[in-house]
Amino acid sequence: MRAFPIALLLASIATPVFAQKFGGAENLAPYIPTPQLVVEKMLQASHVKPGDMVYDLGSGDGRIVITAAQQFGARGVGVEIQPDLCRKAVERIKSLGLEDRVSMVEGSALRVDLSPADVVTMFFLTSSNEKMKPNLEKYLKLGARVVSNEFPITGWKPVEVVRFKSGTMNHSIYVYEIGRTK
Repeated sequence: MRAFPIALLLASIATPVFAQKFGGAENLAPYIPTPQLVVEKMLQASHVKPGDMVYDLGSGDGRIVITAAQQFGARGVGVEIQPDLCRKAVERIKSLGLEDRVSMVEGSALRVDLSPADVVTMFFLTSSNEKMKPNLEKYLKLGARVVSNEFPITGWKPVEVVRFKSGTMNHSIYVYEIGRTK
C-alpha cells in the first residue's frame, strides 16, 4: 500500500490543473492536503511542545501550523507559494483567532529564512527534499527537528521513522534532528 501516496502524487502531477501549478523550479509539490491524523502524528513524532516555532513548508491550507498552535501550544509559520491557498489559510487563522501565534508567508520554501524554527514539517517528493536540504542545513540550529511526510531526505539518517496504518493506507513519517543527520 506504500505505493498509493506515490501514485496519487504522480497522478496529480499528470492532471493538467496540477501540472500548471506544479512545475516551476520554486514550486516543490502539488497541493495534496495531509490527512488530519497524519498531521497530528507528524507533530507528535517531532515532539512539538508549547513555545516551539513550527515552520510548515508547502503549507497549503495551514492545517499543520494551526494544529501545532491549537493542540500543542506552539507558534507556527506556514510557507505557501500559491496565493489562493495562502489567502485561505490566513482567513482560517483569523477566524480561529490565532493571528498572535500563527502566520503565513506567501512565497517559495526555497527562499525563506528558517533560522527561528524548532521544527520544520514538509510533504515533498524526495527530489524536492533534496532541493530543500541545503537551506535546512544552512538555517536550522542544532537540535531542530525536520519531519518529512512519506518521503525521506536522501543522505540523512532519521532519528526515527514512524510507520502506521490508517484505513487502507500505510504511512511513513521521517524524523530528523539537525546535528544527528549523518
